[in-house]
Formats: sequence, C-alpha cells, structure tokens
Amino acid sequence: MSSALQKNRPGAAFPFDNSYVGLPPRFFAAQAPTAVAEPWLIKLNEALAAELGLDVETLRRDGAAIFSGNLVPEGAEPLAMAYAGHQFGGFSPQLGDGRAILLGEVVDRSGKRYDIQLKGTGPTPFSRRGDGRAALGPVLREYIISEAMFALGIPATRALAAVTTGEPVYREKVLPGAVFTRVAASHIRVGTFQYFAARGDTDGVRALADYVIDRHYPALKEAETPYLALFEAVCERQAALIARWLHVGFIHGVMNTDNMTVSGETIDFGPCAFMDAYDPATVFSSIDQHGRYAYANQPAIGRWNLARLGETLLPLIDAEPDGAVDKANAVIKSYGERFQAHWLVGMREKIGIAGKEDGDLDLVQALLTLMQTQGADFTLTFRRLSDLASDNATESEFAAGFREPDACGTWLAQWRERLSRDPQTATATATATERAIAMRRVNPAFIPRNHRVEQAIEAAVENGDFSLFESLLAVLSKPYNDQPGFAAYMQPPKPNERVLATFCGT
Repeated sequence: MSSALQKNRPGAAFPFDNSYVGLPPRFFAAQAPTAVAEPWLIKLNEALAAELGLDVETLRRDGAAIFSGNLVPEGAEPLAMAYAGHQFGGFSPQLGDGRAILLGEVVDRSGKRYDIQLKGTGPTPFSRRGDGRAALGPVLREYIISEAMFALGIPATRALAAVTTGEPVYREKVLPGAVFTRVAASHIRVGTFQYFAARGDTDGVRALADYVIDRHYPALKEAETPYLALFEAVCERQAALIARWLHVGFIHGVMNTDNMTVSGETIDFGPCAFMDAYDPATVFSSIDQHGRYAYANQPAIGRWNLARLGETLLPLIDAEPDGAVDKANAVIKSYGERFQAHWLVGMREKIGIAGKEDGDLDLVQALLTLMQTQGADFTLTFRRLSDLASDNATESEFAAGFREPDACGTWLAQWRERLSRDPQTATATATATERAIAMRRVNPAFIPRNHRVEQAIEAAVENGDFSLFESLLAVLSKPYNDQPGFAAYMQPPKPNERVLATFCGT
C-alpha cells in the first residue's frame, strides 16, 4: 500500500470483519485504490451507514477521502476479486474486478455480513487495458437504480456513497470522474465458480462452495449432499428474483454469468432500465444487439446461467460423472417450475387475486396481451387497476391508458367475475378497500422512469446540478405511496423524452 494512501488513516469508521481475504491467494489480488486529485462527496446514504454500524459522523467528515480511495479506513484489506464469465454467450476465462476494489466486510446490527466495495478506483491486475475509472453518469445511475430496487422490495446491492474525483475520464468524450461505493451480501458470482472450473481447479471450486455455504446458506451444512443443495438453493433464489424483476417491468440488460450473484441479489446496473409501454421484446442495452437479454428472455437466460453454475459443481455433486449430470439436470429442470410459480403468485397479487383457479394464468396473459396490443404503460396499468379495485376510480380512467379505450371492457368483465369468486370476497365495501390496499403494496406508482434518470444525470454531468438527482431519490424511496406533489414522476415519457438505448458506462 502506498504511503500516500496510508497517511491520516481514519479510525474505526468501519467495524471490518473480513473473511474473503482468508481464502487462498489465487482467489484475488491485493490491490490498494489509486488516489484521485480532488474528491467531493455527492451523497452519503446515512440511513444505510447507520444500519451497517458505521461511524456516520466520521463519514460525514472524511467521506470524500474514504469513498474516493484516498484514505483507506483502519481494518480494510483492499483486494480485487478474480472471476470469469460468459458475456453474451461467449466465455472469458479471466475477467475479475477491473475497476472495483473490495475494501472489506462488516456485520450489520442484525448480524448479516456485507461487502463494502469501491467502484472506479483505478486499475487492478484484472483491468484488461482499462483505466479502472468510472464516469459520473454511470455512478449516479447505479445509485438511483439500486436504491429504487431496495425501496421496491427487490433483493439488490445498495448504494452507500458517491463521490466525484476532480479528474476526467475518457470515453467517447471527456467526462467527470466519480467513484461509487456499493454494499452487497457478497460479490460472489456464477463467474467466480467458472474462474476455478475453467482452470480445472476443483479444490478452488470446493473452497468457494464451502465459503458460500458458510456465508449465505449455513443450514445446508447439515444436508445429505451439501453441494447439490447449494445448487438448488441458488436456483430457487434466482427464480424468485427474476420473477420479481418481471413484476415491476425491470430489464437488467447484461445478464452475463459474471453479473449473477449466488446470494440472489440484483447486481450491476449499467444498461438496465424499466419498461414504459408493455412489450415483452423490449431491449434498452446498446450492446444487446440481438435481444438476448430482452424483458421476456430473462427467465430463460437465468436458467442458462444457472446451468453454467451447475457445470462447475459437477465434481462436487457426485464422483460418478453421469450421476452428477443427472442430479444437476434435475435441479435445472425444476427451475422453470420454480420461476413460473413465483411469477404467477406475484401476478395474482398484482391483479388482486388471493386464491387459485386454473384459469388465472389465462386471465393474466390476456391482460398482458391487451396491454401490448394497446400500447399501455406497464406500471400505470397495474396502479390504475389497484384504484379500480376499490371503486375509487371509474373504468374510463383505467381505459384511458389504452390506445382504444373500449378494448379493455371484455377483460375487465372477466376480471370482476373472477374477483366475485375469490376467497377475499365478502359483502362489505371494506373488502374492496382491503383488496385495493393489498394491490397498491405490489403495484408501484413510481419507478425510475428512464427519461427521469437521464434528466437527473444530464443535469449533474453537464451543469453540476444534483437537485434532480436528489428529488428523484426522494420520490423513489416511497414507490408505493401516493405523492401528489410528485405526480409528474408517475407519467411515462412524452415522445420526445423517450430513452431508446442505455449504456454500460465502462
């Protein structure tokens, strides 16, 4: 570690309790951040800092230096993690943290362990000729989207801080540099397992699997076949996670195996976006030329990625190769059923159904088809349906979101008829109100509309104005609440505001 980075190291702002650094040296490269010229603290997530047991006062005072990498906190053991990955179907045997450094781990007030990682802190041994830096725009995007996902109740990495560096970064044009501080249950990916498997390093795969079980799935230590149980548990979490993405119209954009965590958290918010008008083929990522990671393809890509994880675990699952393949395939086969079950439960909730009938899937699919053919906004359609359930809105208000308002009449009649048979149904108006309240808990009024995110980023990058960024964060922190003062944030973009492509930012 350079003397410049050792100077004036702050005290125990972070109660570090590091474990990943205890794995064999081939799992990572020790790497200190590269100092920057003039860091400035854009945002400190004080609520999250307090939950993590951090010294908020110290972070207010020294946050710019700490979160830029200029000051390495006491107890930190900075490192860049090694991993591989399939990127758009093509395998890269070595990727790794090319612009991120894991400072260390903390255990929060509830006993959960979290990584503290800096993104944009300079080159590492895994940078692959890159500068290891981040531009301000992608840093703000990740801050906004990760905190929005948290507020929506979807497992995701969190944003602890964002700083500017006072230095330019060079992409298609010169941009202001920044560093993002990410909090995650861990940064272990499918690609981390692939890194060791690609080298024939079964001992490495086993050490990593044991670490993951200890950290994320400790109950599995008692399982008859712990490594098969681990594979099944990761598949279950990913099936549930991707179903949640679809429930809110989220499109990840780069579902590479190095962007899929084994903890079941959403990670890496580069070209991600939320759908406006419903279309299952929606793609925003500028690098997804063939729609591999389109909205409706995400469940199948999840299965494909998990199959790659299963391949790495085969030597641990069963010493007999054919037996290992059969067992892993059985888990993969169950993934589709797991996903479908999670997705349908959530979609029933979105349309206000508490019970189960065989025709529920057809009813949901009929609404989605109607939304697609009528150009209806995904988020607003379900929010307005929530209002309609309580009789606080007329059918005409709901139908106004469709290109041809009369087109939704048949579906609404079928929906009302289904509600009349639902176990939730009674005779009092209170029941309708209760149903509407339940629907509003799963149908957000506010999402990070792409045009709003871009407006906030543009104001900050071009004019140094972070007011739109702050306003957007405030709105998105309560996505299920009515916020009359911010009603405009509910609305889809006007034609001239539409964002057709999002970018990775690396």
